[in-house]
Amino acid sequence: MENINLTVDKLVEWLKEKVKEAKAEGLVFGLSGGIDSAVIAGIAKKAFSDNSLGIIMPCHSDPIDEEHGVLVAEKLNLKTARVDLSNSFDVLLNSMTVENKNKMAISNLKPRLRMTTLYYFAQNNNYLVVGSSNKSEFTVGYFTKHGDSGVDLLPLASFVKSEIRELAKVLGIPDIIIEKPPTAGLWANQTDENEMGFSYDVLDNYIKTGEGPKEIVEKIKRMNTISEHKRVYPPIFRK
Repeated sequence: MENINLTVDKLVEWLKEKVKEAKAEGLVFGLSGGIDSAVIAGIAKKAFSDNSLGIIMPCHSDPIDEEHGVLVAEKLNLKTARVDLSNSFDVLLNSMTVENKNKMAISNLKPRLRMTTLYYFAQNNNYLVVGSSNKSEFTVGYFTKHGDSGVDLLPLASFVKSEIRELAKVLGIPDIIIEKPPTAGLWANQTDENEMGFSYDVLDNYIKTGEGPKEIVEKIKRMNTISEHKRVYPPIFRK
């Protein structure tokens, strides 16, 4: 990426402008231990040194995710809060009296509980919620509607995954987080690339050039089409 330091400066100024426009006082975001949330933490801390808050929200999660979230917070000297959503998840799931027919219906409860938690902290502090979805995920709909997309700001939605890695290096994010396989942490041993069925490198190349293996390009186009409802405001009936 050219002029990456200038890009970081522009991201920081954009965050400041959006918070000012909303008459808010700072930023809150999930701190998952992944690279995208780490980059959000890095630019948020630059924009609002004293008013950036990372929320660590384990929910039957791999303990390494929390360890990496704490590592990012320590590296950036970032304020954090911890909310264990495991019990809330169990209570909600156990209250469902219908038979489950879709594994994702259960898995997506986790990001939706996290969204609710972030908005509690946002409203309590007059902060805006910042999401960490990147352009690669956004293109194929690899995010949870009203979950990790339930945010006020999406600073990274114009950057493909490879560019996120570049931003992470400039922001001083630890190598262990930059280099580990990306995962949404929805279940044990889950990874983004295995679930999507292709690598981020192939996806990024298609986004940039429109080229790639025929079968994968067709799959990306299909995923983009069926996930369009996630990227737009709900349709409104016009009388």
